[in-house]
Amino acid sequence: MGFISEFKEFAMKGNVMDMAVGVIIGGAFGKIVTSLVDDMLMPVIGMLTGGVNFADLAVTIGEANVKYGAFIQNVIDFLIIAFCIFCMVKTMNKVKKEEPAAPEAPAGPTQEELLAEIRDLLKKK
Repeated sequence: MGFISEFKEFAMKGNVMDMAVGVIIGGAFGKIVTSLVDDMLMPVIGMLTGGVNFADLAVTIGEANVKYGAFIQNVIDFLIIAFCIFCMVKTMNKVKKEEPAAPEAPAGPTQEELLAEIRDLLKKK
């Protein structure tokens, strides 16, 4: 099997396509959360902390400009995304637990029961 055909087989598997959709949706969700934090939460937090603009918070060490305000915003982004993923996983686990179990097939007679039945039939003859 050639390299191209192997790659095509790999790429067309359901798992890879599902993962690709998840990555695309995850990227879009990340942009939404980033906008939520940058454009809505951080201005309110800045107002509550006396007009501090977190995006501008930085310290210069030598020639390096360390932007710790941007880091704080990214940490808040991460916490919101992690909380959303936690809620999704928790909901999925709850749904899985609530699914009714398939009814068990009726158990057939054990080997000992079959042998006892054969013995009883032979005794009757």
